[in-house]
Amino acid sequence: MKKEESNINKSNIKTEWMNAAVIEKKSFEIIGGILEERGIKLPEKEEPVIKRCIHTTADFDYVDTLKFSDGAVDVLKGLIISGSDVVTDTNMALTGINKKRLAKFGGEVHCYMADEDVAQEAKQRELTRAYVSMERAMKIPKSVIYVVGNAPTALISLMDASSENGYRPAFIIGVPVGFVNVEAAKELVLESNLDYIVNKGRKGGSNVAAAIFNAVLYQCDQ
Repeated sequence: MKKEESNINKSNIKTEWMNAAVIEKKSFEIIGGILEERGIKLPEKEEPVIKRCIHTTADFDYVDTLKFSDGAVDVLKGLIISGSDVVTDTNMALTGINKKRLAKFGGEVHCYMADEDVAQEAKQRELTRAYVSMERAMKIPKSVIYVVGNAPTALISLMDASSENGYRPAFIIGVPVGFVNVEAAKELVLESNLDYIVNKGRKGGSNVAAAIFNAVLYQCDQ
């Protein structure tokens, strides 16, 4: 089969070559410009988090849907600086978190989703691995920040433990993405008295969860 010739006149396509740092800087400048054009002024503490979500997704809906408990950014910064550990619901989120920067404060990142014993227990109890992996995380003998970007049952596990056993997560970043139980699981966190950053609705993802955490982590050196 003869390859069809493109109708695109490549001489009219303009690209700019620049390094990653310059690309990121320029991207945030563009985001800031669009927000200014729309007359949107973000709260000072929350601005870096919302902008990094937009940078990660190119989706300006996060201006309206990303919700913060009272003083959420300061609470999360304090937990990071004090050496709290982080637990994610996916290895993708674990990979996205800046572990070297976190280690400066004494924190580590864990994900139990791929552990064989977690998978076996989940099968025996007819639960999801995410639900059981959160139960495993609750045994960590220090304060834990939960970064959830994929599995609503991870949030449900945390909320069940909170209501039934009095377990209190130090902080929840709750941005699972999808259609089944996603919105309801987020609402459980939003209606709790816990510290959180949650995105209302169906949008989110492991990349967004990591972006939110990193946005606050990067402020801890300032």
